[in-house]
Order: sequence, then structure tokens, then C-alpha cells
Amino acid sequence: MSDTNDATGSNGTATGQQATPPAINILTQYIKDLSFESPNSPAILRTQARGPAINIGVNVGANAIEGSDGEYDVRLTLNAKAGEGAEMMFHVELEYGGVFRLQNFQQEHLLPVLFIECPRLLFPFARQVVADVTRNGGFPPLMIDPIDFAKLFQQRMAEERARQQVQTS
Repeated sequence: MSDTNDATGSNGTATGQQATPPAINILTQYIKDLSFESPNSPAILRTQARGPAINIGVNVGANAIEGSDGEYDVRLTLNAKAGEGAEMMFHVELEYGGVFRLQNFQQEHLLPVLFIECPRLLFPFARQVVADVTRNGGFPPLMIDPIDFAKLFQQRMAEERARQQVQTS
């Protein structure tokens, strides 16, 4: 008589079950939209005595790609504005995207992966584009600090819950 359980295979996994771990693959990355403005150049380039306040906005969007199995288009939007009005040094807007193949994720984990892990993988590349374009515009490269995408996702989910509560009231 054998000591092995008939319900498990030779590798110890239950027969008939998938043992494949979840996987994220980046199929491609691209710049969807890039805009750089320096409306007060060249005068502002000569008066850069002190750095202006820089306002940075971040947004993440994700959509399933129609006709594909487990492929998603994830877009990271960065918006940086240095100064205001006559003191504006530059305004840069970047929409940077990636096509991801997600395999073997449970449904409840799909949104966190799309809105936390995928933009986390895109961010270093988008950050470099912003740094290069500001440097090429005649300014010191803008090196955006790392972004806590988990916190942004939690805030977004809290806003959605609040919006749903208002609609049901």
C-alpha cells in the first residue's frame, strides 16, 4: 500500500487544479501624449535665481483591450507646472502607457494590480521622459519623487464609495 494521497499528483499539487502563479508581462510601452510649454522663454531662462513652486498631478487609467484575453492598456498621466502666470517657467504634460498581459489573477486582485503594480512599473520610464524634456527645454531636469500608487488607489476607492453613498441617499 502507498503512503501518498490519491487526490494529489506527484508534485504535491491537487490534481485538476492550476498551479501556475500569477504573472504580469509588459508587452509594450508608449508615449500617448507629450506637451511641453515654456511660455515666458527666453526671458524666464535668464531669471532663474530661485526655483518656483512645482505642482505635480498624477492620474492612472486602465482599460481591457477588446478582443484580447487578459491584456490591459494602463495609462499614467503626469502633469507638472513650475510657476504661475508671468512667472511660469514651464508646464509639462505626459500620458505614458503600457500594454500589460495579466495571467492567473483572482478577480478581487485585478484592480489593485492594474492601478498599483502596473503604474509602479511604468513610473521610472515616465519620470525619465519628464526629466529629459525639462532638461531639453533649458531647465534643470525635473526628477519627480517616487509615487505611492497604493495610497492613490485607496484614496480613489474611498472617493468611489463616498460617491456611491451620495447617489443611494
